[in-house]
Order: sequence, then structure tokens, then C-alpha cells
Amino acid sequence: MVDYGLKDRVVLITGTNNPWGIGAAAACAFAREGAKVALVYKKIFRKYDPSKTDRNGVDRYYASNAGDTDAVENRLKEINADYVVFEGDISNEKSVKDIYTGVLEKFGRVDVLINNAATDDETGSDTIETITQNVIDDTFAVNVRGSILMIREFVKHHGDYGRILNISTDAAQIFAGQITYGASKATIEALTRSIALELAKYGITVNCVAPGPTQTGWIDEEFEKVVIPLIPMGKLIRPEDIAGTLLFLASEQAHMITGQVIKVSGGKAL
Repeated sequence: MVDYGLKDRVVLITGTNNPWGIGAAAACAFAREGAKVALVYKKIFRKYDPSKTDRNGVDRYYASNAGDTDAVENRLKEINADYVVFEGDISNEKSVKDIYTGVLEKFGRVDVLINNAATDDETGSDTIETITQNVIDDTFAVNVRGSILMIREFVKHHGDYGRILNISTDAAQIFAGQITYGASKATIEALTRSIALELAKYGITVNCVAPGPTQTGWIDEEFEKVVIPLIPMGKLIRPEDIAGTLLFLASEQAHMITGQVIKVSGGKAL
């Protein structure tokens, strides 16, 4: 059994209301290590068919992101986790400050930040021929501005331990068909390297995990048949696979790893 040295560390995770998502898996993984967990989420409303939410596919995914953290909290309660939940918009500066105020009131500090929250366009308007200003602005507001604001507040309030973990995607460098989403994630990878250099003097590490196709509830059986052949390892990535990588990067053992983008993609998009 690996001791990651995370007992009683305070971990702040954004994008946590999807019970099948990376944020939820990370929250539970850190809680099992004895960490205190702060969950941040925002409800995103998209049309879905309630009759199809009992199986993987966009309807399940949309329903999960439109809800609160009740299902995730139930899992945390089962493992006697010490946690707190905040509903907020990380693209808004005041909301970010309020989130940190709440975490500090509850736990006194923040040791690990996981920038998991992200948004993309589901209307088919994220190609160079169809892109709109609103899609560009909305995507970058959450994925880039929100992550920067969360990092800035983390730097203000961190204690004697500092780990910042950003989430990208394995296709960030070339993402035809989702150009704004891909560009926002490529920006996160660039920011990871730049901010790692800026914060090294404080002993804060900054790394990025780039998942491949991960079953967070959105990949239905038909799409599985399309995407699995693209993964050399021959199977979808699980949220727990990402959570395991985050645990290591947040650990004492990873104290000299910084400025890295690590793909957890089963060999896809190398």
C-alpha cells in the first residue's frame, strides 16, 4: 500500500457534480487517503431525455451536470470523509474569492488544487466555419480564465504545501471539430509550464493531466465501437485511472515533478 502523505491535506476540486466524472472519482480517491475535500460545482442545463439517463450517453451526462452533488456526497459519507461543498461559477472573480473564503473558514488552508471544471460547445458550432463569438467567450471564460483565477487565489492562501493539478485532454494540440475547446486546453497546458516556473520558488508544483476518452457517462455503446479502436490499450479510460495519477502528482513522492503534461490515454494521441 502506497502512503501518498495526503492525510489531513486539504484538496479543492472543481467540477464535481457528475457522479461518473473525474471530479467525483478524485474526491473519493483523496478522501480515502484521509484528505479533507472541498467540492465545487456549477449546474449546467442542457436538454436531455429523462428516459435515457439509466445508461451511458449524452442524456445521462447532461442530467448529471445539471444536478447537484448529492450522489457524490453519499459516496463520501460512506467513507466517512471530511468534506464541504460550494456551488459557484469559477469564471467569476467574486465567486472564486467566495469559494476560497468558505474553504478557509472550514479547513483553514488549501494544499492541493485540482482544476477539473470545464465547458464545451454541444451545438456543433466549434469548427472554424461555424464558430461564434459566444462559444469562444464562454469556453475560454471557464476553461482558461476560471482556472487562472482559481490558481491565483490558491497562491494567495497556500500554506507549507502546494500542488496545482490542471486537467487538459489528450487531443489538445490537434482537435479538429472542437477547435475552441481544444485551444482552451492547449492554453491550459502552456499555462501549466509557465506557472510552474513562476511558483517553483514557493515550493508549489504545477502539473497537468491529459485524459484520453474517459467514460464519465457520456460515451454510449455505439460511440464505444468508434473510439475504442483508436486507443492502443483497447479500452476506455476510467475516471479512477485519472484519479490515481492525480493522487501521485499531489503526493510527497512527486515533489520534484513540475511543469509536466501527462497523458492518461491508453496510448491514444501520443
